[in-house]
Amino acid sequence: MVHLITSDMNPVLQLGDRTLTAAEILPLLEQYQLIPLLVKEVVIDQAIAQIELTPEEEKQACAQLAQQAQGMSPQQLQQLQPMAIRQCKLEKFKEITWAKELDSYFFQRKPQLDRVIYSLISTNDVGIAQEIYFRIQEGEQTFSELAREYAQGPEVHTDGLVGPVELQSLNPALAKVLSASQPQQLLPPTQIGNWVVIVRLEKTIPAQLDQPMRQRLINERFNTWLQTQVTAQKWQIKALDQPSVAVPLTVEAEISA
Repeated sequence: MVHLITSDMNPVLQLGDRTLTAAEILPLLEQYQLIPLLVKEVVIDQAIAQIELTPEEEKQACAQLAQQAQGMSPQQLQQLQPMAIRQCKLEKFKEITWAKELDSYFFQRKPQLDRVIYSLISTNDVGIAQEIYFRIQEGEQTFSELAREYAQGPEVHTDGLVGPVELQSLNPALAKVLSASQPQQLLPPTQIGNWVVIVRLEKTIPAQLDQPMRQRLINERFNTWLQTQVTAQKWQIKALDQPSVAVPLTVEAEISA
């Protein structure tokens, strides 16, 4: 059981049989690299300080919490309500800040977000790659047959078929080749990394600015902003009676959505 016990002079954290004072907690936060996470939450609190919710929005936030936390007691739900309201304010802050520019940001990101289905055979033998290419081109064997026989990558388990997968998740050289291809266009053997690959684009699935994509891009914009804000913060741990022992810290923690 964890208890936070406060007094005007000596706040402490009761953790089982161990009691931690405020003076002990700060060095522990530094030791376990938790200060960047704390700073992140402080930055968020500052950002949403001026965000106001309507009574209906607060009611919806609490109702959503109750739906997600089934099995909790009314007392437990009541304790979590401030966090649910805070999250609702955060989502409103994101909308107010980035929703207006979302269309332009989507079109900027779309080339990386488009998905592709493609056929692939990878090998480390240039001669075999040439032979495979000519067999497919001449119609002697199908792509899937040759993939089962010669592919040396994971595509061997799917008859050479890969996807749907976003272009941004692929090797940049492969993504470039596919984005410049037409469906059913068989490309000659191409060196990509340590492999020689034969690739054929099967289908391109354009990204759509639907609700899930919209939320994803807003979160991207928010996380980029948050990382910048946290990195820009400068903080220290100081012993008030020994200012000379101030310990400067730097941010290296990755900020997640």
